[in-house]
Amino acid sequence: MGNTFGHLFRITTFGESHGGGVGVVIDGCPPKLEISPGEIQFELDRRRPGQSKITTPRQETDTCEIISGVFEGKTLGTPIAILVRNKDARSQDYNEMAVKYRPSHGDATYEAKYGIRNWQGGGRSSARETIGRVAAGAIAKKILKQVAGVEIIAYVKQIKDIQAIIDPNTVTLEQVESNIVRCPNPDYAEKMIELIDQTLREKDSIGGIVECVARNVPAGLGEPVFDKLEADLAKGVMSLPATKGFEIGSGFAGTELTGSQHNDAYYLDESGRTRTVTNRSGGIQGGISNGENLVIRAAFKPTATIGKEQKTVTNTGEETTLAAKGRHDPCVLPRAVPMVEAMVALVLCDHLLRYQGQCGVL
Repeated sequence: MGNTFGHLFRITTFGESHGGGVGVVIDGCPPKLEISPGEIQFELDRRRPGQSKITTPRQETDTCEIISGVFEGKTLGTPIAILVRNKDARSQDYNEMAVKYRPSHGDATYEAKYGIRNWQGGGRSSARETIGRVAAGAIAKKILKQVAGVEIIAYVKQIKDIQAIIDPNTVTLEQVESNIVRCPNPDYAEKMIELIDQTLREKDSIGGIVECVARNVPAGLGEPVFDKLEADLAKGVMSLPATKGFEIGSGFAGTELTGSQHNDAYYLDESGRTRTVTNRSGGIQGGISNGENLVIRAAFKPTATIGKEQKTVTNTGEETTLAAKGRHDPCVLPRAVPMVEAMVALVLCDHLLRYQGQCGVL
């Protein structure tokens, strides 16, 4: 239950952080799409641990294996299974957490629900589960690019109280990947890296905001009333570990404006297409995409597992303290960038296929 996402383009992730491996089954992918392990690996490499001094030092290559659904480099239209085997698990680091609940983590709630939990690395509540999402997102991105020319780029907008100035309309993947924090503004990136490094030395953690833009999204994606595009985007992004907030367009700042200030005035471009002068709607109006750039933001809390001693309780009801061992990100934001891109891609790809099924070819 709760491990499947999507309608026509549907994914089911599986596996635990310290089990044999993790992965995804993708159902509903159109046939004859050319896809290679290298295209999927590119996205997984952006997500993998051990990639820099400000991420967890766990060393995993996260090498993907396409088990089914692809033949001679093309999708068959049948379920695609992708597996990534765990190679560098150190389960002994979690022995203390077998009986002690980590504050603000899923330990206590998983045990309250199921009466049992995999305490080694957090099991399904670990961010390692997102490997399957990122792998599936790579395929969704290719469908979107091939069918509609959609481009999805996420980046770190804010770390703690350091907020970068970034134009979502012009930001490039090269700029995002130019530094280890994935902030495309180099002046702010340097400050962010210094703050994360300092926080790591203090055995603490910090959070921030990832912003994501999807360009060339065709008008008409989204379903009234309950499957509005922004509603599905919110569900997809908020299902990522450590997320605590979602915004689209003007977001909460829009509450400070009047209707006349906030409304996006219309005009006709040279081809006679309806456009908006501004984009405070974030590319979605009435729950349906309007053809403008889609801009969303996701807030990520500080990593729950930290090395500082904290008050907690045991699973037998005794008060105690915990200074967590193991290898954890002092800030999840740099590795969350490809995760946010993946969820946006999965939602848009699903709605693209739904549009084609209901309204015909774009």
